[in-house]
Amino acid sequence: MKIRFIGVMVCVLFFTFYSGKIMAETPPQDPEEVLTRLYDLVSFEKGNSPDWDEVRQLFFNKAVVILRTSRTEHKMFDLEGFVADFKSFIKTANVKETGFSETILKTNGKVFGDIAWFSVLYKAEVTGTERKNLGVDHFSLVKMQDDWKIISITNEIPSEKCPIPEELRD
Repeated sequence: MKIRFIGVMVCVLFFTFYSGKIMAETPPQDPEEVLTRLYDLVSFEKGNSPDWDEVRQLFFNKAVVILRTSRTEHKMFDLEGFVADFKSFIKTANVKETGFSETILKTNGKVFGDIAWFSVLYKAEVTGTERKNLGVDHFSLVKMQDDWKIISITNEIPSEKCPIPEELRD
């Protein structure tokens, strides 16, 4: 009886792992899934960090990312620069010790054939702290060989002078 139980448990564990691996390797089927996956990937619990190889798979290899880096400046990155900047943030802000999340609050966009554009209102939070910010990302995506890829991201931080766009408000 014990041997049968152990055998069943081994099979359950194998199929759970195997099905999870298949799900992780299945590319997102629509642009909104790509966005959801990206925000999920850059969010992590204390002691962990993002799977940067999986993040890279969501992007066109020549993607452009423009982020608000201060109240008066934007900075432009290629894909590797974006990853390096995010890694630098994790290290300098010591968020590996606390965890970090970016949560989609609302999206608005359109798919037209093999191109798509979406605006995303998100909340960024250093877990367990008062460090919380809202941001707006604008994405351009294209369907390439049956996979949706991020072509560009532009980012803005809402403020009194730059309120959240109406289409992203409740």
